[in-house]
Amino acid sequence: MAHIFLPILLFSSIISTNIHACNQIERNSLLSFTLTLSSSPLNWTSSVNCCQWKGITCNQDGWVTHLLLPSKELKGGIFPSSSSLGNLTHLTHLNLSHNSLCGSLTELFLSLNRLEILDLSYNLLSGELPLYLPSSNIQKLDLSSNHFHGAIPSSFFQKAWSLTSFNVSNNTLSGSIPSSICLQSSHLIKVLDFSSNEFSGNISGRLRECSELQNFRAGNNNLSGLLPKDIYNATKLEEISLPSNSLYGAINDRIANLTNLKILDLSFNQLSGVLPHHFGKLSKLKLIALDYNNLEGSLPLSLMNCTNLIEMHMAANNLEGDISTLNFSKLSQLSKLDLLRNQFIGTLPISLYSCRSLKAIRLSANQIEGQIQPEILSLKSLSLLSLGGLTNVTGAMKILMRCKSLQTLLLSYSFKGEEMPADGGMVDFDGFQNLRFLSLYYCEFTGQMPLWLSKLKNLEILILKGSRITGPIPSSLGTLPKLFCISLADNLISGEFPKELCGLPRLVHEPTAAPVVDDYLELPIFTAADQNPIFYPHRLSNFAPTIDLSLNHINGRIPSEIGQMRLLHNLDLSINNFSGNIPDEISNLKNLENLSLSINHLSGQIPSSLASLSFLKSFNVSYNDLEGPIPTSTQLQTLNASEFKGNPKLCGSPLPNECLNKSIDIDNKNYLVLDNEHQIPWFYIFVVLGFIVGFWGVCGSLIIKKTWRYAYFQFVDNIQDRLYVMMTVHMRRRLRG
Repeated sequence: MAHIFLPILLFSSIISTNIHACNQIERNSLLSFTLTLSSSPLNWTSSVNCCQWKGITCNQDGWVTHLLLPSKELKGGIFPSSSSLGNLTHLTHLNLSHNSLCGSLTELFLSLNRLEILDLSYNLLSGELPLYLPSSNIQKLDLSSNHFHGAIPSSFFQKAWSLTSFNVSNNTLSGSIPSSICLQSSHLIKVLDFSSNEFSGNISGRLRECSELQNFRAGNNNLSGLLPKDIYNATKLEEISLPSNSLYGAINDRIANLTNLKILDLSFNQLSGVLPHHFGKLSKLKLIALDYNNLEGSLPLSLMNCTNLIEMHMAANNLEGDISTLNFSKLSQLSKLDLLRNQFIGTLPISLYSCRSLKAIRLSANQIEGQIQPEILSLKSLSLLSLGGLTNVTGAMKILMRCKSLQTLLLSYSFKGEEMPADGGMVDFDGFQNLRFLSLYYCEFTGQMPLWLSKLKNLEILILKGSRITGPIPSSLGTLPKLFCISLADNLISGEFPKELCGLPRLVHEPTAAPVVDDYLELPIFTAADQNPIFYPHRLSNFAPTIDLSLNHINGRIPSEIGQMRLLHNLDLSINNFSGNIPDEISNLKNLENLSLSINHLSGQIPSSLASLSFLKSFNVSYNDLEGPIPTSTQLQTLNASEFKGNPKLCGSPLPNECLNKSIDIDNKNYLVLDNEHQIPWFYIFVVLGFIVGFWGVCGSLIIKKTWRYAYFQFVDNIQDRLYVMMTVHMRRRLRG
């Protein structure tokens, strides 16, 4: 029996091998594809059968059906000719995402008419989109994060009968979002992502035709108009994300129909009106972001019934009402609450302390008052706290210092007239051990900077701007190992610039340890301006190294040790009482971008070495007592003349007064001084020659000529006698008189 079955098994294995053998034409096409790449880590030549190559899957007939090579560091042209990927006519799945491939799509779309999944995201592809999809079978098309431009052709979706997901986010596509997308494409479509492009116009009013639509994203475009009413009929929607556009009008009460909605992001638009009263029907809602609009009225009480809510962003609107009447206790999953810059009144809601998942609370720039309560310590995950209108600064600090998870503390416009907690009141201070960002912005408390600030060993950013702090800057601040950004502007600080501050490790040398990965702020920080808010970095490590001591009473010289802070980007010492010269060592700050020394008592010349600061964008030395020419450099001459005004003795571009003649006179004087040792003393030579000529011209002739000698002495005797007679007569006349 063994002799019978062994040949059968061998024959069947041979047949099986032949069935799965790679088609020679497709094998050559794949090899041709690798040859077009400038960087190809693929090792496809080790086997004759291409079906065994990494990333390749074949069907039973040996045709390549799957080519999956995401994140393989591929570089080069993707579709240079029909002899490469275009020949894989049985291909159904193509994934080349997260590489560095370039080229256009036209040729590929003409050939691969069996594609079902096409993912070319995160590459360098460019050009316009083809007129049609490559296949009527295509289900998922992801072209996001490339360089495609132009409008989406109106015919693009004509054969999209199987399409379920379409993503072209993060390109530079323009025009309008095709209004017929839900008419021409499959009713199976679930994901539409047009975000981060340059689309304009109104949003299509035919979204209800996409009956299976779950995710609709079109944020960061130039869309305008009202929210289409049809969007409230797409009842399977789970996400509406349209931030950073120019949408206006009110949110319709019919939004309550979208009971499957989990994400609603309409932030940074121009929406107005009051919030719908039936938000509470959106029981699956996890994120609501309506910040930076013009919404009015109060927060709907029904919103507190959205028990799955994780994030609530309502900052920078015109919302009002007594916040202490809201019951947050049902929102057990609430992680982030942002009500910055509204018109809420009342006190900090006690019910917030029931939200044990809270990581970030921001209620500043409202009319909320009160004190920090000890119950806040129950929020074990609290990482960011931003409040305003507080009283009892000492009590607040003693409570908050025990919040072990607190990393960012932003308290503004609070504690007016109170005294900064002194070291005596914080004698057992060992708190704030994880605090990395401390801002007490325009709190207007008095007193000196306490030494307990120097115990915050993890502190990276310190802002005490706009208070009434007096006394000197503690030299112990220079010992903080991670501090790299300081703003003490607009205070009453006196004394000199502490030299120890110039030795801050984070400003002197790059950290030797690996940077902390988890340094993201729980909430974005931005200025509360009505128009064009300034966003600060989302990561602490991306803040610019800064020292801002402007608007104080600091005196003395700028220490030469300032040149040690080689990593400093911004230095502002304006509006103080600094005197002396600008230290030449500032030229060591090669990363310096902004330097302001205006309105001080600095004198002397601007060091010529400052011309070497190649990154300098702003340089202001106005209203000092500087003199001489402005150093010549690419940066300094492009600045506005106003940044040098108030120095009458200063000259040269960009000031209108030239200093060419003056410089020549100075140079001539310098040459005279420098060359004085080597000049011939012509004056003394002429005096000696004059004496010799005069003396020997008279006396020599008397010695040589005897008759001249007799005549000369006879003449002298006659003069002598005549003078004697005149003097005798004059004396006798006086005696008679």
